[in-house]
Amino acid sequence: MIVATIVPKPDQFDAVEEVLTRLIPRVHAEDGCELYALHKGKDRFVFIERWRDMAALGTHGSGPNIKALNEELKGKVSGPPDVQILEAVPAGDPEKGAV
Repeated sequence: MIVATIVPKPDQFDAVEEVLTRLIPRVHAEDGCELYALHKGKDRFVFIERWRDMAALGTHGSGPNIKALNEELKGKVSGPPDVQILEAVPAGDPEKGAV
C-alpha cells in the first residue's frame, strides 16, 4: 500500500485539486495500477495506492504522468509529496483489519 500526501500552498488548493483529478484517469490506465484513490482533508490531498508489484510502482514513479504532475504542481505546493510505502499488519477481523 502506498500513501502519498500533497500539501498545496493555501491559495492554491483548488488549482492543485484540478491538476490531481485530471491526472487520475491516466494513472488508472497504467499497467499494474490496482488502486489510485484521491482523498482531501482541510489542507492536504492524500492518495491511497496499490500497485501490482514494485516494478509497476517504479514505472509509475518515473513515467510521463508523474513527470507531468510534478511540472504542473510547481509553485502550487509547499514541498515535494510525502510518499510512504506501507506494509499491512493484519489484526482482528480479516475483513476489517486490512485494506
